Amino acid sequence: MANPRATSQMDAARNGTAGSQTLSRGIRILEILAEVPGPLTIDELAEQLGVHRSNAYRLLRTLEEHGLVQRDSTGRLTLGARMAALAAGVANDLQSEALPELTAVANEVGMTCFLAVRDHDECITLASVEPRHTIASVAQRPGARHSVTAGAPGKAILSILPRRDWPQGVSADLRAEVERAAQIGYAVSDNEVIPTVKSVAVPLALRGREPAALAVVHVGPSIDAEALAQRLARSAEAISAALGG
Repeated sequence: MANPRATSQMDAARNGTAGSQTLSRGIRILEILAEVPGPLTIDELAEQLGVHRSNAYRLLRTLEEHGLVQRDSTGRLTLGARMAALAAGVANDLQSEALPELTAVANEVGMTCFLAVRDHDECITLASVEPRHTIASVAQRPGARHSVTAGAPGKAILSILPRRDWPQGVSADLRAEVERAAQIGYAVSDNEVIPTVKSVAVPLALRGREPAALAVVHVGPSIDAEALAQRLARSAEAISAALGG
């Protein structure tokens, strides 16, 4: 005869696993929509998520009810307005101090300027400002993420991070680049995270927080990376001082 208590525990375990999987997939939907450059159809989202269209649809309905996902006039999916409210509450004081500096730099140099923070082995864009008066600029969406071992912001963050906290498997070439960044105070990248896009970044050390970075992104011919880094460094110092760093 089956033990009722054991059966109940097994059912709870199965339900917990199913619930965790549902939550994980819902979070993954938000990540996918944050990473892609434009709206997705349900079929495209289901393919990226690796589930049947009907399963994706059920998850989306819940996210839509909470305003985290919305559909445009063609039925394509984007992040909902509620996500902006949630994002604004993440490191609110840091974003408040950074945004004026990001805006000033973006408009002075005519390039998108953004704040990136470390999250385990990833580099995540927390806030971004595009220049007002420019023909074309590179969009850097808040929430965009990539490995901390790629791109100028990631290398700038690693330059002030103890070696013991680096991800495993850092190549000798990357180690040399990070050591160079630590010496000169800034990092550069070209065609590493987004094809054809270049970046310059400086580290932002914040007391009691994960290391961060201020960066600009651009396309086109080479620019004076050192001059850009000096301008970014002034903003990084202002942000750090305002937060008691």
